[in-house]
Amino acid sequence: MTEPLYRAEALTRTFTTSGRVVPALAGVDLELARGGRLGIVGESGSGKSTLVRLLAGLDRPTGGKVWFEGREISALPERELGFLRASVQLVFQDPRSSLNPRMRVGQIITEPLRSRLVRRQLPADVDHQQRLAEVLAAVDLPPDAADRYPHEFSGGQRQRIAIARALAPKPDVLIADEPVSALDVSVRAQVLNLLTDLVTSAGLTLIVVSHDLMVVRHLCDQLAVMRAGRIVEAGPTASIYADPQQDYTQALLAAVPRIRSTGRDQS
Repeated sequence: MTEPLYRAEALTRTFTTSGRVVPALAGVDLELARGGRLGIVGESGSGKSTLVRLLAGLDRPTGGKVWFEGREISALPERELGFLRASVQLVFQDPRSSLNPRMRVGQIITEPLRSRLVRRQLPADVDHQQRLAEVLAAVDLPPDAADRYPHEFSGGQRQRIAIARALAPKPDVLIADEPVSALDVSVRAQVLNLLTDLVTSAGLTLIVVSHDLMVVRHLCDQLAVMRAGRIVEAGPTASIYADPQQDYTQALLAAVPRIRSTGRDQS
């Protein structure tokens, strides 16, 4: 049997607020094969972002374990996570706040290549400028975008910059946390189409966090529905969309607008 790329077992995560223990995850089990496209969906506070932080090695579980490529990552110190930092990259919800406004786009995109932990895992002769040109072209931005600042671009273009930054170190896994929720409706489908194309062409494993089932339907072939820190329904996206078994999933489907697929442009 092939080892899954990701495996999580009995994950729990609690936080203490004003002396009160608040559970964010309550016994989550998860497996994801290499090349899979997993959508994690649920309302605010369902635990989906907490789960993703554990998968990305940005937080530690209170209980349970996470394995990546057969190696347990949930207890490793940061200095030993270079292999994970090079393999897993993130795209955040709001490109306005995730991009340093004082850095030029070229510096922003090549910043992961200069990271000490990531650099250890990459070939010593990586040409930063060549890689910059490659990823700008991949996200449909012109070469001169490298010399400009984030505020000079539209919201959709800023998210393309964030995607380019994530792609720069040639990761195996792309984690997108609400990647279009901060964008205008008119450009959401364009960014979703771009992500689909890039994940396919690079052969990436994709994890998408969203409150919107239409977004994960567009991007993902597997779906995990979360509520109150637990996965309440999981399986192929098409099957869950066609015949949701849980009342909660049915309510999510009924509550969200449909995203109309359109061609890409420079937004």
